[in-house]
Amino acid sequence: MSSRDRILAAVRGAQPAPVPHPGVEGLGARFPDPVAKFAEMVAAVGGACLRADDLASADRALRELPVHREARRIASLVPGVGAATFDPAVIDDPHGLDGLDLCVLPAELGVAENGAVWIDVRKLPHQALFVIPEHLAVVVRAASIVHDMHEAYARIDHGKGFQLFLSGPSKTADIEQALVIGAHGARSCTVLVVGGAG
Repeated sequence: MSSRDRILAAVRGAQPAPVPHPGVEGLGARFPDPVAKFAEMVAAVGGACLRADDLASADRALRELPVHREARRIASLVPGVGAATFDPAVIDDPHGLDGLDLCVLPAELGVAENGAVWIDVRKLPHQALFVIPEHLAVVVRAASIVHDMHEAYARIDHGKGFQLFLSGPSKTADIEQALVIGAHGARSCTVLVVGGAG
């Protein structure tokens, strides 16, 4: 037997007895008002959160914001929210999205513990729609806001394709620990929470 085989045999012989996984039941955070906590955390990560009773109210709230009033090129993938000036689905080359001032995207769910939203990018006409615009507006239903990431992972679709958690605008603080907003993506992110909590 070679030295290598003896060492590997000794390692295998010294393995501890297997221990069953303890499970994740009871882990995670719980909040008295997950929607309020979500709004608090969106602000903490550099975003803004607005409540709206319905999509029409969300549209009115968005149109009052400077990021909408000053935008010249707007795309909206949430029908009835935002004054879209073009349809990104008719653009073949994502380079044609250059100059996009504001993009309104739907989110499948929100996470109260960190202010993140889950976006199924597979449903977007271009993956670049969440990084190309100067400003993002994301629409999420209050009833789909969960307490924590444990609950979020239990609800999301784990199928193939590009999906992501997005938390606030683009930012970095890696070099001198000075926070820079809009480092390599959207300079602002407004989350519109629609409806009442489930």
